[in-house]
Amino acid sequence: MAQSAYIKLVEGSAVSSLSLDELRQQLEHYREQLAKTGAQLGWEYDGAGFPYTIETKPEAEGKWFYLKGTSPLYKYIVMGVGSETVDDTQRYFVQMVLPDDSTHGDKSKGNEFSKYLGKLWKAELHLFNGRIMYFNPRK
Repeated sequence: MAQSAYIKLVEGSAVSSLSLDELRQQLEHYREQLAKTGAQLGWEYDGAGFPYTIETKPEAEGKWFYLKGTSPLYKYIVMGVGSETVDDTQRYFVQMVLPDDSTHGDKSKGNEFSKYLGKLWKAELHLFNGRIMYFNPRK
């Protein structure tokens, strides 16, 4: 059965809404940061830190995209953006899905990416195992 993690943009988050293109740009920025770190360390860290290519299928245009693994340790992570209404307020979220044939490496990288994005956006993170991490300022 597929597992899902959610990055929910709640009150107090750094951003209030998010598009699929903005999510893609943020992942590209993450990859660029890894490349710069690798240049400082003297090895190709971006290939190990982000072992995926960003792919889109025609039927998924504007709804979701997937990260396709570039090594046998990684297969797929599906990412999409959605919204829900809570207490008459529209809240946006990012959903990360691990398909049935995904690997343990995919789950680890999915946790890594979701924690990075959750901290960056000061969001509420619902992990694959059901636990919740709060990066947003709460009272």
